[in-house]
Amino acid sequence: MTAISRSGAGRGVAALVCGALAAGGLAAAGVAALQPGEAAASSHREAPLISGTPQYDTTDLYAFVSPDRPDTTTIIADWIPFEEPAGGPNFFPFAEDAQYDLRVDNDGDAREDLVFRYTFRTHVKNEKTFLHNTGPVDSLDDPDLNVTQTYTLELIRLENLRAVSRTKIADRVPVAPSNVGKASMPDYAKLRRQAVHQLAGGARTFAGQADDPFFLDLRVFDLLYGGNLSEVGNDTLKGYNVNSIALQVPTHMITESAHQPVVGIWTTTQRRTAKGGFTQVSRLGNPLVNEVVNPRQDKDVFNASTPRDDARFLKNVTHPELPKLIEAIYGIEAPAEPRNDLVDVFLKGVEDLNQPPHVTPAEQLRLNTSIKPAKRPERLGVLDGDTAGFPNGRRLTDDVIDVALQVVEGELVGAENDLGDAVDANDREFEKAFPYVALPTEGSRGPLAQGTSGDADVRSQLGDALRPAGSAGDDTPLIAASAGAGAVGVLLIGAGLAWWRRSRGRAY
Repeated sequence: MTAISRSGAGRGVAALVCGALAAGGLAAAGVAALQPGEAAASSHREAPLISGTPQYDTTDLYAFVSPDRPDTTTIIADWIPFEEPAGGPNFFPFAEDAQYDLRVDNDGDAREDLVFRYTFRTHVKNEKTFLHNTGPVDSLDDPDLNVTQTYTLELIRLENLRAVSRTKIADRVPVAPSNVGKASMPDYAKLRRQAVHQLAGGARTFAGQADDPFFLDLRVFDLLYGGNLSEVGNDTLKGYNVNSIALQVPTHMITESAHQPVVGIWTTTQRRTAKGGFTQVSRLGNPLVNEVVNPRQDKDVFNASTPRDDARFLKNVTHPELPKLIEAIYGIEAPAEPRNDLVDVFLKGVEDLNQPPHVTPAEQLRLNTSIKPAKRPERLGVLDGDTAGFPNGRRLTDDVIDVALQVVEGELVGAENDLGDAVDANDREFEKAFPYVALPTEGSRGPLAQGTSGDADVRSQLGDALRPAGSAGDDTPLIAASAGAGAVGVLLIGAGLAWWRRSRGRAY
């Protein structure tokens, strides 16, 4: 595949709005028919059932040859969309009744050959406090970190879908906690480093909170970006976090052989049922498939399905809804159907790039592990001649919204276009080494209290926040007001108890 030249100007209004349509999965035949709907960003709340259980919702999957260790492959999967950093006191633990799986098909038959399974356990030091931490946290085993999690990692090898071996390759590994804030976790990068665990054979694993690496403009439901595109080009996920699982393994560990280096990868989440078993509730391979390819009636079914049964969704790929919507609204002609070019991208892999021999069509994120990392990655990956990028796997910096939209609009069948959502990079810089994801936004972000600086003591910041604007530095009014409020509280409590005693004999 050759690089495609592009103009910097794009296609103006149509380009921006079409990017919005791809990001949001718009289900309307015209602007007048727009209705409020669920936001979807890759796999953020993409299906009715999973949107109500975010702990089990896989948001994104990435797989790439490690840029700093090219003999290894890194897989990153994210859960729990739209984590508000200040969302305490419980913050965002992994579910204890779930199996978080990374599944690998190394021979192209649409059946998993390897499963890396993560299961989590929560530990609480003091149940008599509501606090997540009772003081500044300096390490993952700090006594002040009241709520912690650990995980077990198993490697399950399968033949014909039957487990032939189970190996516990890590146990009681600490999870990097939610980033409560600068006062609670003054050096969060240190906690991140402590959560990177070395495995046998040069592998590494990590689990913990991270900045959401997916970047796009998702505000399509505000009358198509405010009705006049005044809101376009903003990274909607800026400031939100996710829970990440990252695994880096020697490439030979997951490939069938040196002669067959293509692997297919997807994630699943299984939730424990009332009968004690597990049922699959989430699934993700390529980004955007369950958002803008599958109609609403198939979304929950897809989340509970397996790649070997994907023939049932073939019509959604060969006769996609999105190009018809774009044509109806903006007059950009939809490519002719059936869309066999999309079958290659979403179900088989691109020929001579990441399509395994004798492939069974199935929705997986396919990676040719023999292609070395690019020295200067292009955000549009294969479309711009960078064969180490999406749809050959997916790197954190790949602009999958723009790539997917341009492919859906016919880039691979001669309809060159520069469609996109005007968001070309993440708001936070990614790390240069494993686990690569950016540090999470801290819960204490935002403007400081009046008269303070970033180095000010937290107690003085609290005092300044409580002090009325324009007041002097004397703390007497504040102390007096606090004492008065306390006295009133005591009186109210006493009166309430007296009333309760008198009313015990009433019938209502």
